[in-house]
Amino acid sequence: MLEELITSKTRLRLLIKFFISQANRGYLNGLATEMGESTNSIRKELNHLQGAGYLEKVKVDNKVEYKANAKHPLYGVLRKVVLKHLGLEDVVEKVLERMGSVKEIILVGDYAKGIDSGKIEIFLIGEQLNMDYIAQLEEKIEKLIKRKISFYLASKFLSDQPSIILFSEKNPVK
Repeated sequence: MLEELITSKTRLRLLIKFFISQANRGYLNGLATEMGESTNSIRKELNHLQGAGYLEKVKVDNKVEYKANAKHPLYGVLRKVVLKHLGLEDVVEKVLERMGSVKEIILVGDYAKGIDSGKIEIFLIGEQLNMDYIAQLEEKIEKLIKRKISFYLASKFLSDQPSIILFSEKNPVK
């Protein structure tokens, strides 16, 4: 979807990294290693995004880190576009449609860290979730979003790994 609009693969990967979660940060060498790109191509795109106001530079010790500029007027729109591009809006919609009493939908793994690895991992928290439907759902969603998806079912979520709440019955994320 976004590949036609944003022709730079590096820029697209950086947008995913920083706009999937406001907590994601990165510095030049770390991003180059993570994305398997040269520091020159990463630097060029970081400068472009920072110059446009989409990213902020933050000095941490002797390193310069970048993060999404949540005060930018298009921050919310860009975040929604990134979630839509990854198919996460569709995942939430499909899960809530037929899964039973879902209390939370939590994104974990690479995508919670902002890494577009092609494998999405999601915890579904709730009681009496429809187990038969979940097996069919993985296949349907994978075709829809063209990425591998794994669902984990639980009654509680306790983890110290990076995670993003995509839905909560207490406070639905929009």
